[in-house]
Amino acid sequence: MKHLRIVCLLVVLSAATAAVSQGSSPAPAAKPATPAPQAQSAPQPPATVAALVERQVSASEKQIVEAAEAMPEDKYNFSPESLNIPGSDYKGVRTFAMEVKHIATANFAFWTPLTGDPFPAGIKGPNGPDELKTKAEIIKFLKDSYAAGHKAAATVTSENFMELVTFRAGKAPRIYLALNGPSHANDHYGQMVEYLRMNGIVPPASRTAN
Repeated sequence: MKHLRIVCLLVVLSAATAAVSQGSSPAPAAKPATPAPQAQSAPQPPATVAALVERQVSASEKQIVEAAEAMPEDKYNFSPESLNIPGSDYKGVRTFAMEVKHIATANFAFWTPLTGDPFPAGIKGPNGPDELKTKAEIIKFLKDSYAAGHKAAATVTSENFMELVTFRAGKAPRIYLALNGPSHANDHYGQMVEYLRMNGIVPPASRTAN
């Protein structure tokens, strides 16, 4: 009986010792969670001078061509002179058709020196060929001028953008000619907008999306 009590006591002590030793041992540190791999975006190539010029040419083309297409053909010979607004002086200003042809003519003047293409035949003055009468003919002339602009944009690099190019009776930096097309067109776009609104037409670039 005495031996049985000793055996039982030893069993209890052993269990207690094991419990104490387990409680005093530090729990193994949890491994830090491995962060999920971040999606790596592909590095963007550096912008080129040609790409920046192309962006300006394309933006100008979109606005000007859409405005030209928005005016009905029977209004292509409209000018504010016909409105006889009291106190106004619109005598001799360009018609809408002349505005479009003038932009195209200037585009060719700025951009053909960069491309090496000949200046289009038939242009006798700042308002383009006189024989272009219909809306379709005038818009084709306009689009052709912007095709020259895209071609010109591709010729401009970080190495040659300040290179002097023959322009009219003198010379001008390549970047000046490349960007002067959109700059000049923007000036006349404002006049086209007024002509459209005088005829109850909201310019496409000013229309809100439905």
